[in-house]
Amino acid sequence: MEMSDRFHIAQLNIARAKYDADDPRFAGFVDNLDKVNAIADRSKGFVWRLQSEVGNAMEVPVTDNPRDLVNISVWETVEDLEHFVFNTVHKKIYDRRREWFPAPAKASFVMWRITPGHIPTVDEALWRLEMLRRNGPSEEAFGWEHFPNLKIWMKKQCA
Repeated sequence: MEMSDRFHIAQLNIARAKYDADDPRFAGFVDNLDKVNAIADRSKGFVWRLQSEVGNAMEVPVTDNPRDLVNISVWETVEDLEHFVFNTVHKKIYDRRREWFPAPAKASFVMWRITPGHIPTVDEALWRLEMLRRNGPSEEAFGWEHFPNLKIWMKKQCA
């Protein structure tokens, strides 16, 4: 049995926007959401992403602060997720993230393994992030460093 047959990879990314959704300074992010999400939806290994009726997760409340934005998705393999993050138009938006989001003071990204067919909830994803923040990387909650075979994210760290 292949690893991807036994497990998929779920990921959470959370950030507090510097601006309200309708602020012109945030337009570079907001105006590209549909394009980035459409590429994710068509990407190899994409399984699922959190979204509201409008097709993105900006309206999904995760805290009492409406500027707290969350992205949760599921991928067949970590390699598929890595390719989407660092080898598609997503990378151009990712490289501009400090225009719209301050650098996080603590971990804001986490991955974990799930069984195929499982759809993670916001509470589950936030719990995984809290595990990573409290205990560091483990089999239950980890980041890119958990996969030393991956190279694209490492190049990003060294740039």
